[in-house]
Amino acid sequence: MTPAAAPPDWNRFASWHALPARLLLAVLLLLLAASAVVPIVAGKSSVKTSNAFEVLVKDKSQLPERARDDDLALYDRAIARIRKGENYYDFIAEEHRRADYPVRPGLAVRLPTLAYFSAWTGTPGLIAAAFAILIGITLSWWRLFAEEPGGMRYRKIGMALLLVGASLVLNRYFFVLHEQWAGMLLALSLGLHRPGRYWGSLAVAALALAIREHSLPFVLLMGAMAFWRGDKHEGLAWSALAALFIAALAVHLRLIAAQTLPTDPMSPSWLEFRGLSGWLSNMILSSNIRSLPHWLSGPLAVLSMLGWASWRCRTGTFATLFLLGYGLLFMIAGRGDNYYWGFMAAPILLTGLAFAPMGIQALLQSSRFR
Repeated sequence: MTPAAAPPDWNRFASWHALPARLLLAVLLLLLAASAVVPIVAGKSSVKTSNAFEVLVKDKSQLPERARDDDLALYDRAIARIRKGENYYDFIAEEHRRADYPVRPGLAVRLPTLAYFSAWTGTPGLIAAAFAILIGITLSWWRLFAEEPGGMRYRKIGMALLLVGASLVLNRYFFVLHEQWAGMLLALSLGLHRPGRYWGSLAVAALALAIREHSLPFVLLMGAMAFWRGDKHEGLAWSALAALFIAALAVHLRLIAAQTLPTDPMSPSWLEFRGLSGWLSNMILSSNIRSLPHWLSGPLAVLSMLGWASWRCRTGTFATLFLLGYGLLFMIAGRGDNYYWGFMAAPILLTGLAFAPMGIQALLQSSRFR
């Protein structure tokens, strides 16, 4: 009898005992069933999208009129006023009141980085930046797959799935949306990161932080994993970035507080326990699978998570913790119309599908289901 081949080192579930493997399979089946039926909603927001390629090949006057989401319309007005020479902090509270948006707490008001960049570069500059980020993601992850255990076997399908997620950066409709740019920059930062060679990754993550404070969990996780590997220098570098950002955020909050009036209402609580529906809504509606049938898109997201968890390597571990962390956040925080928070993590989610068959096969073998 020919002995069974040794499982590859990069398959996390290959060495599991039967009981935990069976339990995980049971949980997986429950999640797949639930993900096919739980609501996927976007609150009061309406999403109609246009691709950046349309701008390059068509006369904009010939494009159909698209309704503008209220959040995006607010950012549009902020950019227009900056182009006229106004200071962001002199008018942003006024614009929030005009849109019936809260000013308190100050975190309800976006950081000014993207508004100034958009005002200075215009649409052509944003298109160029989008293509530059997409090219950077493609090149960095192509090399990353070659360097990680087992990556070469899955590189082609993994890159195809990555581009399904990352190509959303070309969506012109969301060009003023902070989460889109921050999430794509985090995907680029992860693709660039190598232990001992992290400065490029750190710089890109710093830019993501300057655009949206929701990037902070990524930076903290990078620092924590560096310390876990025993790399104190890298851990301190990520910690210093987090500390500098918190100081900058404090300045932002102070400037907003100076424009706040006693009559300004507080923002409704962001704590809203939406469970699995919250996670799926944010991730699916912020990705290029949002047009798929619900019964298909939900299970695809679950299988993507399983795939990431099954790839035993530095990137697989980080992506699993990164996606689980944001998934937990989306389950307990964020209202329905905050679905676009999913842009922070959605670009890399589907890449995990490349490893899902490997993970399922290993779980079945470990469970003794032959």
